[in-house]
Amino acid sequence: MQSFFSIKNDRLVVSEGSGLVEVCKNPTEAEIATLIDKYNIDKHNVESALDPDENGRLEFEPDHLVIILKRPRNYCSKDNFFFKVTSIGVFMFSDKMLIVMRDDISIFDGKGTFPLKTIQDILFRLIYSTISHFMGHLKAINQISEELEEKNYYSYENKYLLNMFTLEKSLVYFLNSVTFNAAVFEKLKYNATKIGFTSDNIELLDDIMIENSQCLTLTQTYSNILSSLMNARASVISNNLNVMMKNLNAIVIAVAVPTFFTGMGGMSEFSGMTGFENWEISYFVFASAMVAIGVGTFYVIRYLERYWK
Repeated sequence: MQSFFSIKNDRLVVSEGSGLVEVCKNPTEAEIATLIDKYNIDKHNVESALDPDENGRLEFEPDHLVIILKRPRNYCSKDNFFFKVTSIGVFMFSDKMLIVMRDDISIFDGKGTFPLKTIQDILFRLIYSTISHFMGHLKAINQISEELEEKNYYSYENKYLLNMFTLEKSLVYFLNSVTFNAAVFEKLKYNATKIGFTSDNIELLDDIMIENSQCLTLTQTYSNILSSLMNARASVISNNLNVMMKNLNAIVIAVAVPTFFTGMGGMSEFSGMTGFENWEISYFVFASAMVAIGVGTFYVIRYLERYWK
């Protein structure tokens, strides 16, 4: 799927047929071949842009710049708390920009309200949007983590704990992606003169690097918190299960004691005491005695448990 954008009144607007920026999402083999012929780009770089596991990097070609950025994918319920990342390929020419990606995601929304005048401004807008999406996903991960943590306190199974392991795995991917992007931004600044960045562009790039550094710090913080507290949350689940089993054992013992007396005495003994014609009385007395013994045994066990603590 192809779409085109142009700059109008310092804003990026959709254009029909052609434009300053061409975005190609999930291209077919025929479309890839057309892009290679049209822009004279390397096939390996196009395949790297479509590979979600590709590392972020920056390369210089004779007539264009190749930037591979990492970006979060849109989350859906089928992902089961796994926040994925994907790759975006930016092919930057002197008067044209080609963006190739695998997923159908919005790439120019989010933070970045500065006026757009050049290709470089569009690149910075794309980068700002990428960082904004990482921050938004981190906020969502933190909220989900707090909800799962609360549920773990009352859980007897590993369901919510496994969900937290999945979140921790997501943060590892996020941490790697933000780190790769940081390396790309460092290289952009190092080669600012070669690329043709102005002083305003360099100032924007410094702001971008600060934003990305904050995003990296936040990702590391969330990852460390999830990792360090995972054993504690597993212990909470184990303790909840032990408490449940202890209560069940107390109930089993409380039922077993009256059963012992039932087996030893039996209804016939009580009927012999009161007479067969008054079996209702003997039944009531016997049942009441067994209930009293069971309840008393249960509370004795609970008292002894508190005493032993």
